[in-house]
Amino acid sequence: MTASRLTAAGRTARRVRLVPVVLAVGGSLLLAGCGDQTDGANGGGGGGKGELNAMLPDKIRSSGVVKVGTDAAYKPMEYKEGARIVGLDVDLAEAMGKKLGVRFEFTNGTFDGLITSMQTGRFDMIMSAMTDTRDRQEGLDEKGKKAGKGVDFVDYLSAGSSILVRKGNPDKIESVDQMCGKKVATQRGTTSHEILKQQTKKCVADGEKKITVEAYDTDDEARVRLKTGAVVADVSDFPVAANAAKSGSDFEVVGDQMQSAPYGMAVSKDNKKLRDALRAALDEIIEDGSYTKALEKWGVQDGGVKKAAINAGS
Repeated sequence: MTASRLTAAGRTARRVRLVPVVLAVGGSLLLAGCGDQTDGANGGGGGGKGELNAMLPDKIRSSGVVKVGTDAAYKPMEYKEGARIVGLDVDLAEAMGKKLGVRFEFTNGTFDGLITSMQTGRFDMIMSAMTDTRDRQEGLDEKGKKAGKGVDFVDYLSAGSSILVRKGNPDKIESVDQMCGKKVATQRGTTSHEILKQQTKKCVADGEKKITVEAYDTDDEARVRLKTGAVVADVSDFPVAANAAKSGSDFEVVGDQMQSAPYGMAVSKDNKKLRDALRAALDEIIEDGSYTKALEKWGVQDGGVKKAAINAGS
């Protein structure tokens, strides 16, 4: 939920959506569909897993459950399959749960409310293809002003924006530089959307026709337009584009990733014990190969990291 899924402002923050760091107090604090949970990330409840389990906060060790906020509308990172939440993030959480001796319980909500809901105690952490940015770390709003406590990130995947075209690339698109005067789809309010806005300005400055950008609420809608040939490309987060290409015979990814940045698991600034336990568990699954296996399952191994990092975004 490229994501990207910075705050809303600079949006070198992807998940694919721009996100205000703090929302107004009121109904917006409540997550839609808060009852949607998955048992998919089952590491086996609070049994001791030696040193890693001992790193966890006492409350989590006692309950055997890590409560995770997510926006399950971002295949392949997280999405709903019937009543269950599935995807790469869920698979990685399950692998880490086995190391930590706890179960990760995912609850579905709206992406732009996840940080606020975690800060009010609804979740222990966020795992939702959220881009680690300096603005989110420092709790800055879209104007760069202090608006909250900020969060810490445990970075687990590198993702930029990618260009998705129809199989065979009939319009011979390899980069955004070739999109001047053409129709291109994307998801509204994303890093990819911002890339297209900037390229449109460049097209005009260079004396060429602007890009006709068709921005949709979801990338699924953008891909429908691409599949029918109504647009020449869909620009979206790399994991989303890669999975769309892998999942069928309609699309392929072309060119290089643009503006790569890390996805991070977000935790509150005052929850350093959980942060450090997550980092240790991530390093363990990287070392034992289960991390790579999960990435390969979803076709996003090109975004893999060699070591967990904290707050590596900028």
